[in-house]
Order: sequence, then structure tokens, then C-alpha cells
Amino acid sequence: MNSLLRAYQLTCIREDRVLFDELSFTVNAGDLIQIEGANGAGKTSLLRLLAGLSLPYEGEVRYREQAITKCRENYYQNLTFIGHLAGVKGELTTVENLSFSLALQQDRIDNIDNAIERVSLTGFEDSYASHLSAGQNRRIALARLWQSTSKIWILDEPFTAIDKSGVAQLEQLFLDHVARGGAIIFTSHQELQIANHSVQRINLEDQI
Repeated sequence: MNSLLRAYQLTCIREDRVLFDELSFTVNAGDLIQIEGANGAGKTSLLRLLAGLSLPYEGEVRYREQAITKCRENYYQNLTFIGHLAGVKGELTTVENLSFSLALQQDRIDNIDNAIERVSLTGFEDSYASHLSAGQNRRIALARLWQSTSKIWILDEPFTAIDKSGVAQLEQLFLDHVARGGAIIFTSHQELQIANHSVQRINLEDQI
């Protein structure tokens, strides 16, 4: 197996409560992994640990068998992370936000109009993010995925704020990404319609 990412005996404690303890799993090229659990189970906390945005109480996250704390630059060049917040700038337009994010990640900046169309924001290209709804801001962030060249995607509730057609397009994008040897770790409260790919599931309520 071509291992991309490994969670090694991760323990996460928040406000004196153990969310998960000695959690270990491997993410290989082609994997589609859904993190499950009730609200408060630690799904977002786990994604932040995997993305290197916070540190575990114990254990470590490894990228290609090296601790991500020791290879941050290389890891972040191969990671696209979309968290619970959209992470867009209100003073920039839709196109400006997307162009800025893609340049920062060194992703493709060609054919941005197609990415905007995929998330149903055609007509809002020159609208400032501060004038758009929370759902539309979320979709600006998601548009990055259609341009992403990263192997690993870590996504917190990516199906929120998009319609049925958008969900179907995003699911197909997931399948295309893993078929090309990428890997996706995500959370979602929605029931997926992906039928031709095995979604691996990790339930954090089983990890205490």
C-alpha cells in the first residue's frame, strides 16, 4: 500500500474530557475516509490534528512516515484543508478570494470560471464575500477543490450549504480524486450517495 498519512496513537483531551484515546489508522492513496460521531465526539478536533493546526495530547501524525512537525512545508504543499469556517476574506470578491487561495497553495489558477460554476456561484464572480451569505462563502472555499493539485484533502462538513445537484458534483469529484491516487478524510452529517466506491468509516465514539 502507498501510505500517505498515518495517525499514530492519537489522544485528544479538551476541557479535561478525553475525546479519543490512542487512535491509530492509516490513510493510503485512493482512500475515502469518513469520520463519524455525535456532536462533541471530536470530529473537528481530529481533522485539525491531522492538518497540523493543533497538537495531540499524545501520539503524532505522520506524512509518508515522517512526523508532520518535521516536514511541514512538504506536507502543506500536498494538503488541502477546508475547515468548519469558510476562511474567505470579506473585502475580496469571489474571484479574488479563489485566486488568492489557489496562489497560496500553488494550485492551478487556470479555468477558475469552471470552478465557480461548479459551486453555483456564476454571476457572483465580482461580488464581495462580505455581501454574500454564509452558504455562498462556504462554496467559495469549496471551489478550491476543483483546482486542487494536493494529494490529501481534509474536509470538515464539505456538503453543507450546497444543493442536491452540487452534492452530486462534489461526490463525483471525490471519486475522481481518489481514482487519481489522492486521499480524502472528511466529516458529513449527510447520507452519501456514492455507490461505486467503498467509504471507510471511523466512529470516534468507539475510540474512548
